[in-house]
Amino acid sequence: MNIAMVGTGYVGLVSGTCFAEMGNTVTCVDVNVEKIENLRKGIMPIYEPGLQEMVQQNATAGRLRFSTSLSDCIDEADVVFSAVGTPPDEDGAADLRYVLEVAREFGRHIKKYTLFITKSTVPVGTWAKVKAAVQEELDNRGVSVPFSVASNPEFLKEGSAIDDFTKPDRVVVGVEDETAARLLRQLYRPFMLTGDRVQVCDIPSAEMIKYAANSMLATRISFMNDVANLCELVGANVDAVRRGIGADDRIGKKFLYPGCGYGGSCFPKDVKALIRTGAELGYRMRILEAVEAVNERQKTLPFEKLKSAMPELKGKVITVWGLAFKPGTDDMREAPSLVLIQSLLESGCCVRAFDPIAIAEAKRRLGEDKVEFCNDMYEACIDADALVIVTDWKQFRVPSWAVLRKTMKGRLIVDGRSLYDTAEVEAEGFTYKRIG
Repeated sequence: MNIAMVGTGYVGLVSGTCFAEMGNTVTCVDVNVEKIENLRKGIMPIYEPGLQEMVQQNATAGRLRFSTSLSDCIDEADVVFSAVGTPPDEDGAADLRYVLEVAREFGRHIKKYTLFITKSTVPVGTWAKVKAAVQEELDNRGVSVPFSVASNPEFLKEGSAIDDFTKPDRVVVGVEDETAARLLRQLYRPFMLTGDRVQVCDIPSAEMIKYAANSMLATRISFMNDVANLCELVGANVDAVRRGIGADDRIGKKFLYPGCGYGGSCFPKDVKALIRTGAELGYRMRILEAVEAVNERQKTLPFEKLKSAMPELKGKVITVWGLAFKPGTDDMREAPSLVLIQSLLESGCCVRAFDPIAIAEAKRRLGEDKVEFCNDMYEACIDADALVIVTDWKQFRVPSWAVLRKTMKGRLIVDGRSLYDTAEVEAEGFTYKRIG
């Protein structure tokens, strides 16, 4: 099948590459000329394990191409995916300008039946706006060309996106006609050899599923963080509580780990957008309002714990382990590390930071002169008065306490991801503050 994938961000590039891997001919389109030129050279705009190699293999085989114009490839395309960004407006509503511009471009150039599929996360009802935008352009051209619109939300986790796409637990497709359903089933058939996991529904339901899924996961995180904070006050062990409730198969074990809050490109944006959708319809999403409030406060906890243990922070050297919002990615959107570092700088601290992947992104966001970025986790701890752990990268899980004792000036560790056993760390001579 011939596919046009508009948008070469995280979703578009991973999706387009995985479709090409299955033998489809895919053209990834982006208006950013520099990004397209870099992709043609094999330079990735994002970090995702295994993606660069897969892009290069499929590009060499001629199945994966890159273009700055949808019009260059739309004549051959059977389906066009819109995977452009939907950033939040100031009021939390999703900004649909890029989605609708792709729809208008689609309407300006189609000459035969083509399926338009929204891959971006969009509010319920966006499909009607997309369809109207396409039809308006056809009317302006004075032509009648058949087309369908569909919704195919993504469920990719940064750090494991290729596996998520090629071995999906479900593929949700929202359609309004059988032709669209047939094309989407055909498109995803290579990924369904172990069993059909395509779920076909109406388009509004597909749009809602994406928001509801992310909001539920965010709710579990904030709930567990709230419980962790209460555990500290009553003297309970949140790890025991987590294991106890996670053993209930009605609840399950996933997304019950306490920490210093969620971040990234999806959960914060999608929770805000669903709250906004409810508000526009006169309905208040009270649970999600609380989820968001708990998360914003949770991001401040590492600094609060540090400040409580070390009241005078001015002039102190504070090491930060982890900058990305989660391991396996260089994404720092809404990352708890940004909240922590801002508070440290405002308190007059000297901040030294290490992350195995996200240093370049951190320099772009924070500048190169405010924070000292280090190339090694122990180098970052030299003469540190305290260490704060923000991202649970695997290499942080079993540190050398002997090296830390030798390199650090102080003995305070604030753990925003609760990686260690308190008794073990204290036996090594450190003061240990964790979540829960």
